[in-house]
Amino acid sequence: MSRSVKRTPVCNDHRTPRTRWSKRLASKAVRRFTEDVYKGKWYRKVYCSWDICDYRFFKTRQQAINEWETSRSPQQLKLTRSDVINCWERYYKRK
Repeated sequence: MSRSVKRTPVCNDHRTPRTRWSKRLASKAVRRFTEDVYKGKWYRKVYCSWDICDYRFFKTRQQAINEWETSRSPQQLKLTRSDVINCWERYYKRK
């Protein structure tokens, strides 16, 4: 079993098709740009970075437990404390 864990409790949005597609469009635009790229980071001006949808969600373990304790939704009430911690670790801790 792997012992690798994330350094920060972050959940990224890398699995949605829209994010992959917009990153692909950005790389195509930069590759097909006919003029010279003068500086190293100038390629960022070729494609608008706002069109790429990268979402990052930060949540600590204690925040997840507090949300579960204060929540009144039926889905959250079905879960136990160990289930909440396991879900948090799945999304925010494990790679």
